[in-house]
Amino acid sequence: MTYTGMLKRADIFHDLSPAQIEKVASICEEKRFGVGEIIFEEKSTSDELYVIAHGQVEILFDPALVSDRPETSSRPTTIATLRRGQSFGEMALVDRGLRSASARSANHETLLIIIPRQELMQICDDDPMLGYHLMFNLAADLALKIRGSGLMIREKLLYSSQSEGSTNGEGAT
Repeated sequence: MTYTGMLKRADIFHDLSPAQIEKVASICEEKRFGVGEIIFEEKSTSDELYVIAHGQVEILFDPALVSDRPETSSRPTTIATLRRGQSFGEMALVDRGLRSASARSANHETLLIIIPRQELMQICDDDPMLGYHLMFNLAADLALKIRGSGLMIREKLLYSSQSEGSTNGEGAT
């Protein structure tokens, strides 16, 4: 399948014309990863957007990187598993900041489409409607991911408060 065909399946390119998708496809590269291979590390710099063409990618968070408590596990926790057509690394397009999580291939044959920030921003400058649709779709995708993270945090907080209550004798009948 061509880059164009792969990008058509990605949510972030919804509502782009075939010509606009072709523009984006012209700057793409691909890279293959085996199971367990690290795509990028949390707190690293990067300016690339990734689209999954085949396989799965785990997004990992290391609690020890944000805790000053020595008892905090330094084992990364999978916070999301992404599949074909989904994108990640989009925050680097927006703020060029450090990666907020790590990404690891979860399949033997994970194929990623890599879109460099500088070239993508130039295409958006040259075609403002493409830029508008792409940024709108990226914002919607990020909002969905943030809402999912919020639900996960609430669940963890609720679960930990219920666990603490039962270990303190509270809630026992």
